[in-house]
Amino acid sequence: MTAAAPGPVRARGPLAKREQRLALLMMAPTLLIVLAMVAFPLIANFWISAKPITLADLRPSAASVAERVRGEALAPGESANVRLVVRNTSPNLGVGAVELRDVVPPGVRLVLPADAPCAVEADTLVCTVGDLEPRARIRIDIEAVALEEIADVEALIEASEPTVTFRGENALTTLDFTLENFVRVFDAREFLDVLWTTIVYTVFSTAGALVLGMFAALLLKDAFRGRSLLRGLFLFPYVAPVIAVAYTWVTLLDPNSGALNAILLQIGATEAPVNFLGQRTAFTFSVLGFEIAFPMALTTVIVFESWRYFPLSFLFILARMQSIGADMYEAAEVDGVSPLQQFFRLSLPQLAVILAILFLLRFIWTFNKFDDIFLLTGGAAGTRTLTVNVYEQAIGLSNIGAGAAVAVVVFVVLLAFALVFFRFSPKEDR
Repeated sequence: MTAAAPGPVRARGPLAKREQRLALLMMAPTLLIVLAMVAFPLIANFWISAKPITLADLRPSAASVAERVRGEALAPGESANVRLVVRNTSPNLGVGAVELRDVVPPGVRLVLPADAPCAVEADTLVCTVGDLEPRARIRIDIEAVALEEIADVEALIEASEPTVTFRGENALTTLDFTLENFVRVFDAREFLDVLWTTIVYTVFSTAGALVLGMFAALLLKDAFRGRSLLRGLFLFPYVAPVIAVAYTWVTLLDPNSGALNAILLQIGATEAPVNFLGQRTAFTFSVLGFEIAFPMALTTVIVFESWRYFPLSFLFILARMQSIGADMYEAAEVDGVSPLQQFFRLSLPQLAVILAILFLLRFIWTFNKFDDIFLLTGGAAGTRTLTVNVYEQAIGLSNIGAGAAVAVVVFVVLLAFALVFFRFSPKEDR
């Protein structure tokens, strides 16, 4: 037999092309909105990471003026001292083109110092201050001479508020860029330790969530009385508020009043309370001449992360298991294949794609996790990850640029992981 020749390919007509253009035009607003929601924060983060700014620099620089009058009642010819203080309120940014204006009250003549950058123009005091450095201030002392009887010179002069105009700088919109933030991040002695802790925490938490989810799916795959209730209970760690479950674990693991330590002491499993969340290492052991330390706090956080997020893996794996036909398992039982062999030879190949997708999602989410570690340990005792480092740099040290630089490192690592994952991940058979 000879294979049939493929039929002719039909050319797309004008109507099909118009429908395609119309579809693209109708989808354009949605695509632009999604692109803006994704691209704008990413571009902004890269932009900020290359700028040496702190929390104080987020507000544009500004100039302010304060007016003080010394004097009360004045007779004609007497004078009072008026002091104007113009200052730059920004601690790091300069302000330019500063100009002060104030109305000269009636019955008063102003005597200006020779070095004052001021002049009286049509009953208006104009002071051209110019540029001011960060935190800089300039004082202008003026004598106000009474031309007539004045009962309260302070109230008369302060009746008109001085106004100041200026050209402020915004650290976010300037074109001043630097690599100092990245140099500071990579030169930090603890950066490699933090990166390694983040990778260990992410890999083992992700693997733990997948393993627990698979065990739960295997337990609840077959029908039995009360299965629906157990499925609902298994979702509790995932749907419960993170602050509630985190503080519950902190209370249970407390070395002084925690229930777990009380149980361990009563059964003789330990001679002293164990500080699960505050102890960096529990013990060290030697393997092939290398000293390996068992990280207590990090292991506890990994266990919490695996427990909290295994329900998501459980739902996906259970749904995939229930879509596998029972014929294969029945044939395997007839051939004498053990349940363990059925799992490795039948179930795992069918679950490979969904496990790969779950690993990718959980890896990205766990790598970006901040609240769990922050609530449990605050990043202490060897649990400091890159996301905790972002918080400490941006909020703790008020260095927004350095925090954004660490966030860029997080993005680059996840991007590299995603590219490698998509290259070598298992594909669904057609």
